[in-house]
Amino acid sequence: MTVRIRDYMVLEVEHFQTTTRVRDAIDRLTKSRHHGLPVTDEAGKLVGFVSAKELLRHASEGDTPLARIIRPGTYTAMPDTALDDAARIMFRYGLRDLPIIDEQGRLCGMLANLDVVRSHFERASPTKADMLKQLLTERYHLPFSIHRGLVPIGQLLPTQWKVFEDELEGRRYELERGFAEPVLVLQKGETWILVDGHHRALAAQEMGLAQLQAFVLTCDRPEEFAQQATGFERVAEDHHLRTVADVEIDRSAHHPLLEVTTQLLRRVEAPEKETSAP
Repeated sequence: MTVRIRDYMVLEVEHFQTTTRVRDAIDRLTKSRHHGLPVTDEAGKLVGFVSAKELLRHASEGDTPLARIIRPGTYTAMPDTALDDAARIMFRYGLRDLPIIDEQGRLCGMLANLDVVRSHFERASPTKADMLKQLLTERYHLPFSIHRGLVPIGQLLPTQWKVFEDELEGRRYELERGFAEPVLVLQKGETWILVDGHHRALAAQEMGLAQLQAFVLTCDRPEEFAQQATGFERVAEDHHLRTVADVEIDRSAHHPLLEVTTQLLRRVEAPEKETSAP
């Protein structure tokens, strides 16, 4: 199935009008998290895009309307454009943001490069769910189904007893920008077993979120599955885990992936330092 821009674009788009003064545009852009914004006319039709660099060039012309400084036209796409095609356009021209227009040329959305990244995360996640579904089916000889939905963070039963502080920071960043991949949960009766996504769950809880997007596996014959003691539940019991709050946060060590990356960088940098020595 082809993934379209409309599946990931932002609908409420910050933008300027052609009548916006340079001074006001600089003020708004400074207070936002954007590097530039689209510019529309009074009818909402897209006429161009103004970047921070372009505003900087005209900073001394505070009363000048944007219509007089922007170059007309910009790269655009339509909601039904394939997301992969949009990603190629953005990569080819080095775009952070791609304005989306309707058939009348009106601005109707925005696709950021982070939205493209998010789409790849979400397309990879079902593979994990499918693998777990297959493993559970083979282990318990029972049929399982997968659906996507929201799960209550406060009711999740963790199966990992430690997470790393530096990895939590990355998960907070992803959650704030809306491209964290869904967690993986096995629902057994009233128990929500968190199989994958402990850093995301803990970061979300610290941020005050009550729910998380998840791929949820359920047994099609729940009464029979309820009689089975899963390895996930045994792990939780062995480590006295009842809620996400019971998971230890390791603040003294790096996540293994970061540690390995740091060691590799040191090995690469070491020869350079030796050759530059007198």
